[in-house]
Amino acid sequence: MHQTGFNTEPVLITYPDSTEINTFIAIHKKSRPIYEFATTNKEKHTLWKIDTETEINLLTEHFEAIPDLYIADGHHRSASAEMLFDQDKNSGNPNLNYFMSFLIAESNVKIYEFNRVIQDLNGHTKEEFVKLLATNFVIKDKKRELWQPKNKNEFGMYLDGRFYALEYKHKENRKGILENLDAQILYDTVLHPILGIGDLRNDERIDYIPGKQAIIHMKEMIDEGEFEVGFMLYPSDIKEIKLLADNNLIMPPKSTYIEPKFRSGLLVYEL
Repeated sequence: MHQTGFNTEPVLITYPDSTEINTFIAIHKKSRPIYEFATTNKEKHTLWKIDTETEINLLTEHFEAIPDLYIADGHHRSASAEMLFDQDKNSGNPNLNYFMSFLIAESNVKIYEFNRVIQDLNGHTKEEFVKLLATNFVIKDKKRELWQPKNKNEFGMYLDGRFYALEYKHKENRKGILENLDAQILYDTVLHPILGIGDLRNDERIDYIPGKQAIIHMKEMIDEGEFEVGFMLYPSDIKEIKLLADNNLIMPPKSTYIEPKFRSGLLVYEL
C-alpha cells in the first residue's frame, strides 16, 4: 500500500440487519447498474453508484444508529491501513484516515469452513492414529459415503479410501469461547499433539481447502498421494465471530472462508 498508493480489495465489514438499509438497497437495485459482468470463474458482479448528497446523508444517518461493525474478512488489510496511517500520519494526506470497505448485512454473509489436508501421519500407522483419535472422539466408519459434519463438534475424516465421522467426547469440559471453536478443538486434540503441526500458517505439511469446494476434491488429492489424511469441519457462524471479537480474541488461522468477495481491482481507493 505504501509503494502503490492505493487499495484494490475492500475489507468486508458486517452489520446487524436493518430494515431501513435493506429497503434503501432494494429500491436502488431496481435502477440501472454502472457495472454488470461475470468473471472467468462465472461469478456475477453488479455495481450501483450512490453519489447524491441526499442518499449519502440518509445512509450515514442509518449507519450512525448501528453501535458496532465487525470485520468479517480483511483483517490484515485493515491492520496494514492502520500501520500506514501511523507511518505517514504527519504527511497531511486525509485519505490515510480511511481504508476501502464493503459493508454487508449479517444475513447476506456466507461463511464456509476451511477443511484441512495433511501430508502424513507423523510416523504413526493408520491403526495407531485411529486409536489415538479414539481418546477424544467417537469414531464411526462411513466407508465410501461422502460424509460431512452436520453439527458443531462433529468432524469428518478421510483416510485410506474411507470416510469417518468423528464426534468430540469432551465438549462439556471446554469452557472458553476460543476453546469451543471446532477449528481450535481439532488443533488441540489432533493436529498439534498427534500430527505434530504447531504452526498452522507456515507448516508445509498442512494445506487448506475452502468448504465451498466439493468434498470430492479433497478425496482426489488424498487418493492421488499428495496428502494422507483430510479433515472436514462444520462452519462457524456470525455469532461465534462476533463473540470472539467482543472478547478481544483471535480465531485460529484458516477458520473461515467468507463470501461475497469482490474481483480484485474492481474498485480502487487512492491513498
